[in-house]
Amino acid sequence: MDEPAEEDCEHALTWIKPSFLWMMYRCGWSTKAGQETVLAIEITRDGFEWALRHACLSSYVRGLHPDRSTWQGQLKRAPARIQWDPERDLHLRPLTYRSLQLGLSGEALKRYADEWTVVISDVTPLAREVHELVCRSELDAAAALLPQEHPYPAGDERLAALRP
Repeated sequence: MDEPAEEDCEHALTWIKPSFLWMMYRCGWSTKAGQETVLAIEITRDGFEWALRHACLSSYVRGLHPDRSTWQGQLKRAPARIQWDPERDLHLRPLTYRSLQLGLSGEALKRYADEWTVVISDVTPLAREVHELVCRSELDAAAALLPQEHPYPAGDERLAALRP
């Protein structure tokens, strides 16, 4: 298969979703067409932090950005973008707090593929097992299988400009 042209990489956008349950919401527990396989991709902390340092919010926020035009220029130049989506519970219902989603393009996407990726694991069987337990209302058993997730230890100053 041919590699994409250099200019195609500049317009591609790949999203990192650090939350397992948010990903299950997105792929419908690996049942949505074209999303039947779920991969967990571990990347380096240095790579993740580089992306955060070079990111722009994916939507304009009055008071955070000087004006819409300035934000649009930042977004166009940024190799990474941030959006905050509601975290999900085991029934994939939205919770009151949000999880970061990190979109990569251009230089960030190249670094992700060539430098940052450490391990790729197929977690489709886990997704299906957890889903079966949820369907049988065995929520404690389902919760026990979830990957351990912890708040990212970034200082408030680092994420302040990336919060809506």
